[in-house]
Amino acid sequence: MAGATRPDIDHYFMEIAEVVAKRSTCLRNQVGALIVKKKRILSTGYNGAPTGLPHCLDVGCLRQDVASGTRHELCRAVHAEQNAIIQAALHGVSTEGSTLYCTHQPCVLCAKMIINAAMVRVVYLHSYPDGEALRFLEQAGIKVSRLME
Repeated sequence: MAGATRPDIDHYFMEIAEVVAKRSTCLRNQVGALIVKKKRILSTGYNGAPTGLPHCLDVGCLRQDVASGTRHELCRAVHAEQNAIIQAALHGVSTEGSTLYCTHQPCVLCAKMIINAAMVRVVYLHSYPDGEALRFLEQAGIKVSRLME
């Protein structure tokens, strides 16, 4: 591997989040997330239908003609951030003091969950049209960074 540059820790974990996103079953955005604490991955998540229910890949998307960042209630998918938090809870893993790496900026619904999950930092790659989410995270004292590729 001569000549290869070693990625910094944020780019390293973001690359893993991008691989996780490949499991997504959403027709609009493939999103991946991971929760990390002390350089250890606690859980991962990607966006897709709830367990046992048909995926958008199979039945289509109710939000097909809806603007991004709006009408979340029509979406059948559980967001990547939500799935990562749920997986941590299912396996009894505390998210307190952790960092969330996500391929896309969290929406306001996910921001509220991140706050209540006692995370301290969010790192994302792609922006999302939800300024309220960023305001919530800022008000809660959570450090937010957009990672540049």
